Amino acid sequence: MPSYEFVTVDVFTDRAFGGNPLAVFPEARGLGADEMEAIAREFNYAETTFVLPPDDPANSARVRIFTPKRELPFAGHPNVGTAFVLAGRWQGAGDVFRFEQDAGLVSVRVFRRPDGRPDAAELDAPRSLQIGEGVPTDTLAACVGLDPADIRTDSHHPLSAGTGLPFVIAEVTGRAALAAARPDWAGFRDAAEAFPDLAQHFSVHLYARDETDPVRLYARMFSPLLGVPEDPATGSANAALAALLVSLAPGEDVELAFDILQGVEMGRPSRLAARASKTAEGAVTASIGGSCVPMMRGVIDL
Repeated sequence: MPSYEFVTVDVFTDRAFGGNPLAVFPEARGLGADEMEAIAREFNYAETTFVLPPDDPANSARVRIFTPKRELPFAGHPNVGTAFVLAGRWQGAGDVFRFEQDAGLVSVRVFRRPDGRPDAAELDAPRSLQIGEGVPTDTLAACVGLDPADIRTDSHHPLSAGTGLPFVIAEVTGRAALAAARPDWAGFRDAAEAFPDLAQHFSVHLYARDETDPVRLYARMFSPLLGVPEDPATGSANAALAALLVSLAPGEDVELAFDILQGVEMGRPSRLAARASKTAEGAVTASIGGSCVPMMRGVIDL
């Protein structure tokens, strides 16, 4: 009977029981995709990662990411958390990890405490900003149980955007509207049918701006069609959000950093540090990072 070790870590937090929990299988050779999916369903975290040897020995590993319902080509907190775990296990691995994924090569930098233990990590999104379809305000509002008047459209209308994984991003009128949002399964199913190109990844990322600090944002992410009714900290969505806001900022060469708070309504407060930049050539790139806290370890016998 083969055994597989796992480690869990809370990502985008500096304290236990905050942030977004992640299960990592540091040595997943021998596991097939069906077994990985079954394990992800058993944990029922937003994502579970499986570390495999890289196709290119110049890279650190191939990392496969599964939600309770399907495999993802890229995600934020799984990469940050996996690099954090491996940095504490692999002697001499250095502080930069290169993970092969279907969305592309993901580079993750690990930051350590004075005693050498890993403390935080930051990833570079594998793709520059890609903006897709717009979504009608009433469709978006129906997905999250809000009135269309709660959706702000002065900066941008609800739209699909991603830097490796697409999200439908919408701004709401303030923190009260953000707190009132609730995922509506019927609304999500109807929206996925209306937008078949987004059906596999019809996930909604809402945000509100801080009234006194223009670079502080509050966010919530809902993805019931992927088996994640709400996510406490979504690196890939917030990387896309930062890239979108920079793309809308005046000027050709712009770099901005954002302090993003998520998961508060779930009782799992999370803090994400997002950076994005654009050049005169038009490419918009993004990075996302934060602290991690180790939680549990164990073994699964299959």
